[in-house]
Amino acid sequence: MARHRRKPPPAGEFFADVSDLAEDGRGVARIDGKVLFVADALPGERVRFRYTRMSREMDEGQTLGVEQPSPDRVTPLCKHFGVCGGCALQHLAPQAQIRYKQKQLIEALARIGKVTPDVVAEPLTGPIWGYRRRARLGAKYVTRHNTALVGFRERESSFLAALESCVVLDPRVGEKLRDLGKLIAGLTIRSQLPQIEVATSAETVALVLRVMSPPDAQDLEQLHAFAREHDVDLYLQPGGPDTVAALGVPRELSYAPLQEPDRLHFRPTDFIQVNAELSRKAVAQAMDWLAPQPGEHVLELFSGLGNFSIPLARAGARVHAVEGEDALVQRARDNAQRLGLEIEFSRANLFEPQAEAPWAHAQYDAVLLDPPRAGAQEILPLLGKLRAPRLLYVSCHPGTLARDAGLLVREHGYRLVRAGVMDMFPHTAHVESMALFERV
Repeated sequence: MARHRRKPPPAGEFFADVSDLAEDGRGVARIDGKVLFVADALPGERVRFRYTRMSREMDEGQTLGVEQPSPDRVTPLCKHFGVCGGCALQHLAPQAQIRYKQKQLIEALARIGKVTPDVVAEPLTGPIWGYRRRARLGAKYVTRHNTALVGFRERESSFLAALESCVVLDPRVGEKLRDLGKLIAGLTIRSQLPQIEVATSAETVALVLRVMSPPDAQDLEQLHAFAREHDVDLYLQPGGPDTVAALGVPRELSYAPLQEPDRLHFRPTDFIQVNAELSRKAVAQAMDWLAPQPGEHVLELFSGLGNFSIPLARAGARVHAVEGEDALVQRARDNAQRLGLEIEFSRANLFEPQAEAPWAHAQYDAVLLDPPRAGAQEILPLLGKLRAPRLLYVSCHPGTLARDAGLLVREHGYRLVRAGVMDMFPHTAHVESMALFERV
């Protein structure tokens, strides 16, 4: 049987009136009753566009011009906007981005979870440029031009964008993408270096180079020279995360989750929140909403390096922190011991909760959970049995938060007291949020 070929989209320019923003930041319009997603279009605008893809359920397009602009439209700061896939919303004013993200959260809670918070909290905001202290950059040597590209991928593409700089990265890295490209192009292993992982602190810039072949003596000399000239610490990663090794003696990477002198030491491949100032504000808000009292027993799930554990313990709470990754558990334990804080740590796969674990049978005054995008659905029945009076949920995806909020409210005896967004990733459609639940 012959395969059905998708009909190519019609050529030419068309017009659409945009009514909303989709979860990925594209404008939403309807033409003859059919949904159309238009990149770089904003609600209230009439745009001129071309079709890029058509299907039975929906169509997609790219804005070519704006006939009637939104009052919230601004000129993107980055000259690569529209080509680079790192940002989706630089054409939308920062305050309007916040309103859009808050709307996404509240609508997801209502549509998916069938819940409404008693209070919608004021959004947490912070720096909108140069805020990214963690990133994974692609690298690609282009033989024809004898150059190497370093940066993010193009929109809807596996190709790297030809970036000269990045305005959302820490400027100590974002302004040196071309220098990194020149470095790679001059190495003998230039075709065997596909990725650079970035991790920065206030004092230190660490770059982890993923190398598929070992560098020779000449390569090592160039790498050391680059590190000295640009005041960065370089690491090589020939295999998995356990193979990361520094070139020379690296400086310490650390940050204060809330206040000095409580600093968490971390390795350049460890997970930390990308936005240092927003992370501190999120921790402060969590402490305010959860209001831990000295001597209260707090369970923290998906606890990582101790971003919340350390401030909770410093406030006098008895903290039991549970994390699924062995290395993070050990580093969190090391952080607590160095700071003289007594925290009990356990390693557990929270997506396959073990009901017989000792921590799963204790009584808690409060629970804090900070799961990945997949959410925490698997652990919710256990939380329902623990019946902690207060539960704080830190989320990086409004859809899974909404799903879990509905379950907590309808099946596990909680009420959604407060929820609001945290603008951890300005100029992207990524929505981070926090929600407080109380036992009914």
